[in-house]
Amino acid sequence: MSLAPADDRLIVALDVPNVVQGLDLAGKIGDAVSFYKIGLGMLTGGGFALANELKHEQGKRVFLDMKLFDIGATVEAAVRGIAQHGLDFLTVHGDPQVVRAAAEGKVGTDLKILAVTVLTSLDRADLDANLIVPGDIHQITLERAARALDAGADGVIASPQEAAMIRALPQAAGKLIVTPGVRPAGAALGDQKRVATPAQAIADGVNHIVVGRPIWQAADPRRAAQAVVSELRG
Repeated sequence: MSLAPADDRLIVALDVPNVVQGLDLAGKIGDAVSFYKIGLGMLTGGGFALANELKHEQGKRVFLDMKLFDIGATVEAAVRGIAQHGLDFLTVHGDPQVVRAAAEGKVGTDLKILAVTVLTSLDRADLDANLIVPGDIHQITLERAARALDAGADGVIASPQEAAMIRALPQAAGKLIVTPGVRPAGAALGDQKRVATPAQAIADGVNHIVVGRPIWQAADPRRAAQAVVSELRG
């Protein structure tokens, strides 16, 4: 099998407990991946230090997945502080007032604000339990995406199953769609409920896919990442 070079459409989620394990994993993957996601679970394990190491010492792109949600002034202040690190993507919850505050906080920087629409681990039963408005989950996701983009988001986080609908929105022209819940053909679903393969996600208008466990739990993470890139290009 020919080995695929890095493709920044693939973002690898470093869902490991601490910076030491994160650096070890990035070392194993090497130049097969150019874009990494660091999430909330890593925050107390040196997540910011890892983000800065990957970005400024190793030349990687970095997606900080914090899913910020608070009053406007607090979100704006948090984003302003994060934007000083020169990272690439940051998530906030897709409520319009949160997105507007985040957009203010990143003014003058290249940080992209991505709005979370409906978490890919949720289904209609979960929305009912959370007292979310009745209706089809895909339509709710679509409406949240439209409102977030109108509020100034640079893009959205959405399930692969809503990507094509979001891409068709007038508001989505020139905006990013970043998709977790992507599983290579034959991979276990884990806790994800709304999934697609890498090739299908890209075909539906997604700019970047996020893949975690199928890569970092693999016996050979580098080869697993290259297989996903090959699937993207195939």
